[in-house]
Amino acid sequence: MTERIVVGAALLDGARLLAARRSAPAELAGRWELPGGKVEEGESPDVALVRELREELGVDARPGERVPGRWPLKPPYVLHVWTATLLPGSAAPAPLEDHDALRWLTPGEIWDVPWLAADVPAVRATLAHLGPEPAGGPPGG
Repeated sequence: MTERIVVGAALLDGARLLAARRSAPAELAGRWELPGGKVEEGESPDVALVRELREELGVDARPGERVPGRWPLKPPYVLHVWTATLLPGSAAPAPLEDHDALRWLTPGEIWDVPWLAADVPAVRATLAHLGPEPAGGPPGG
């Protein structure tokens, strides 16, 4: 089975990180994730990231750096994370597809939401990539 990349966006507004609460599928509903989605055939990850953010959040974003690492999801998918920022003039993020809430998290609030288990190591790596991790951490982590 060929590995398929899922892009996740560490969408940043200064020191704040955007988290999206899943509304679907049912087994993921109520948990939080980095927004993003599957890279389509013939599409580059950075183009997929921009497309997914437009579809899921209604925003125009600029991809930044890839966060070092890769995190296995349900086979054959693997998560890769990029930093991203909103382009000037972009609409404010809204939960348009597969999400029912969004939250800008300050460094001290990162672990205030119940992240999807698969996203926890990616969020940790993103924080390490961006700078010192705030005090605390996810429960059990």
